[in-house]
Parts: sequence; C-alpha cells; structure tokens
Amino acid sequence: MHTSPFTTKDYVRRMERAVEQATAAGLSGVLVAPGPDLSYFTGYRPTAITERITLLVLDAGRDPVTLVPALERPDAEAAPGASAVSLLGWADGTDPYAMLAPLLDPVGHYAISDSAWALHLLGLQRAVPGARFRAMTEALPMLRAVKEPEEVDRLAAAGAAADAAFEQIVSVRFAGRTEHEIGAELAALLRRYGHSGVDFTIVGSGPNGASPHHEMSERIVRDGDMVILDFGGVWADYRSDTTRTVHVGPATDEERQVFDVVRRAQQAAFEAVRPGIACQEIDRVARRVIDGAGYGRYFIHRTGHGIGLTTHEPPYLVEGEPRPLVPGMCFSIEPGVYLPGRFGVRIEDIVTVTEDGGRRLNRTSHDLRFVS
Repeated sequence: MHTSPFTTKDYVRRMERAVEQATAAGLSGVLVAPGPDLSYFTGYRPTAITERITLLVLDAGRDPVTLVPALERPDAEAAPGASAVSLLGWADGTDPYAMLAPLLDPVGHYAISDSAWALHLLGLQRAVPGARFRAMTEALPMLRAVKEPEEVDRLAAAGAAADAAFEQIVSVRFAGRTEHEIGAELAALLRRYGHSGVDFTIVGSGPNGASPHHEMSERIVRDGDMVILDFGGVWADYRSDTTRTVHVGPATDEERQVFDVVRRAQQAAFEAVRPGIACQEIDRVARRVIDGAGYGRYFIHRTGHGIGLTTHEPPYLVEGEPRPLVPGMCFSIEPGVYLPGRFGVRIEDIVTVTEDGGRRLNRTSHDLRFVS
C-alpha cells in the first residue's frame, strides 16, 4: 500500500486542534518536545536528542514557534511542517530558557510532552516560576487518539505487513529451535514485508507463554508446546502490533478449550466496538467471557491500548476509563489467559472505530494454527 506524505495543511490543522483542546481544558497552551508529539505536529524528528532543548510552543495568543539549537536548525528547516512554524535558534553559551520565557504566560498552565527531559522541565520552572506544567497524557490524553484517514491507512498497511510476516513464520519449523532463533526469523520477515524497524518480537513457548511480556530465551521449543507470538514494528512511522498463538503438533483438549475461550472473548470485544461506548466497556465484555469460563483470575492485563506513532498510547481499554469511543480511534483488542508454569494464550488485532462499529486492521485467521 502506498500512502501520501502529510502536508503543511495537515500539520497546521493538528496544531490548531491542539490549541482548541488545550483551551477547552483550561490550559494556556501546549509545549511539544522531540518524540512522537513533535513528529505529529511538524514532521520534525531530530537526529540527535540531547541535553540541548528543542521545544514547540503552541499558544492561542501567538503563532507556533519552535525553539531549536542553532546547530540543528538546518534539519528543522527541512522538516515537512517547517513552513507552519517560526524557528527561534539558540546558540551554545546562551540561555535557551530565558529565550522561552517571553513566549509563555508567566502564570499560565501548560501541557508538556511526556517525552520532555526532566532537565528541560526544571529549566522552564526556573525561568517561569509562576507557570504550571502537566504531562500531556494526563492533561490532553485524546490529543493524538483520533486518527485521520491517512493515519488509519498507514496503520492498516503496517497491519497487513505484520500479517504477511505471520503467514510466513507459521510455515517454518518450530520444534528443536530456540525462542531467540524463531524471534530473529520473525523480525527479518517484518523487515522483508516493509517494516523499517522492529520494535519487539515476543516468542513465549510452553510455560514461558504464561508471562505476557516474556522476553525471548534460549529455551528450545518442543512438540506439544503452545507458543505465543507477539510482534510489531514501524511502517511509514506508524506501528504494527499483533499476537497469534500457535501450537507445535497436536493440542490437548484443555489447550483447545482455553484457546477457544480467548478467541470468543476477542470476538465479543470486537463486536462491542461502536462510537459512544465507553473504553472500559470493551474490557468488561472480554472479561465477562473469560470470567464465565472460569479463567478470570488468569486474565491479568487490560484488554487493549491505543496505537499510532507509538505502540502504546491513549485510549486504553481498561476498567476506570469512561471516555467514549470516537470514529478514527485505533487500538488493540488482546485478551489472554495465562496458566502459571504451563502455557498462555493471547489473540490480538488492531481495530479502528468506524461510524457504525469497528474494522480490524489485522486479517489473519483466529483459528488455532498448528506448526511443526
């Protein structure tokens, strides 16, 4: 799938929306540090994120301004959204916080990127002691949660590439190989099918599958193992993340039963997706299926997380999150059952909210797949 690059209009619209949301939340503005937020608003991704501060200031009372180290200014000027902001350079030996102070309301309240260094936040607090700062995901958790159609397209392409990697990996031999060996092959397949980078490959075989975030080990996969494969990476700056559970050779009745419970929970949660329903309700739907089968205490994590420029971001599908689903939100649905010392099962798709329901961005089968 080919995607169009984001335009200056896209970045301007995003910055305007950020100011509108900040104003509605009673904030003076938004301070954006290098990382996914700065990439989202300007397309600028500094090659070197160092002790030198770079900061985009979004404020209802002025045009957007990015403070940038003088030696990095050429890169900032080349960013896709550079024409939408004014660049303010600062040189080594000068005080960048003194340059930022006049851009801020001296008693204002600002949301600041989670990725901002503590060093820089402390510098801002010294320069503008009357101002207050809140973490972006606390103050404006939905800022990047509703995706534009072009963003959904990129997530769909990332999902399709991950699906292709899965269809290939199930054709290789598992038994007699280490988790590391299988994970390395899976990572290579993600790159083969278009990922520019691999964020993670989890291969949890047998009892290791009972740990949801198990890191690959030198354990040799054996006949009779249930194996969780959880993997994802970067495609055109957007993330993939999918999980499938396979079995080496024939499965026992209990293994099939647990797998079917998870499959039904994942399907029920997907069918519950629609605009207006609370995020926590998706979690409740999946949990009711697993609780009803007697495995509730073995479902030990939330049902899902948002995804976009980062693998984990708002919204979170978890008890206590009452925010309603909105068309354009994209998130995982990934219930699981983990039997300590024995095996685990998880099935994960990325889903986007549509005008009347949900659409999966992963299309591989939910049937239990058998490998050799």
